Amino acid sequence: MGRKPQSGRQAEELLRLRDAALQLGVSFPTIKQWIYKKKIRSVRTAGGHHRVPRSEVDRLLFRTRGRTEEERREVIRQVSGRNQLVGRIEAIRISGLMAEVTLSIGDQKITSIITSRSAREMQLKAGQSAAALIKATEVMILRV
Repeated sequence: MGRKPQSGRQAEELLRLRDAALQLGVSFPTIKQWIYKKKIRSVRTAGGHHRVPRSEVDRLLFRTRGRTEEERREVIRQVSGRNQLVGRIEAIRISGLMAEVTLSIGDQKITSIITSRSAREMQLKAGQSAAALIKATEVMILRV
């Protein structure tokens, strides 16, 4: 993984194609085709290799979970909550009985407080894909 400086802004994390493909749930050839068809933006290194900005992965994360529509419906049937926001775990802080999980969904952040036991059982870690299930004023975390 590398970083590319940007004028006046903090450097954005750049991902190798295999890492970006893994997070998006697609194959390496698929992500290469997306780059050639300009469906995903990439940055070229000095050596000519493509790198994908983290923001591009975040932008596409919800749409490219690597599931067919039928598979997505089946996952939804397993949980009663219908309002699901898929993103990337930005941070997780476990303290005592509680855990604070922050998801990055596009350029937005959503934070949920869950039990530390749940966070450990789901083996939640920064960088993983996860879904926030919204029900009234509660947000539940579902590892995807």
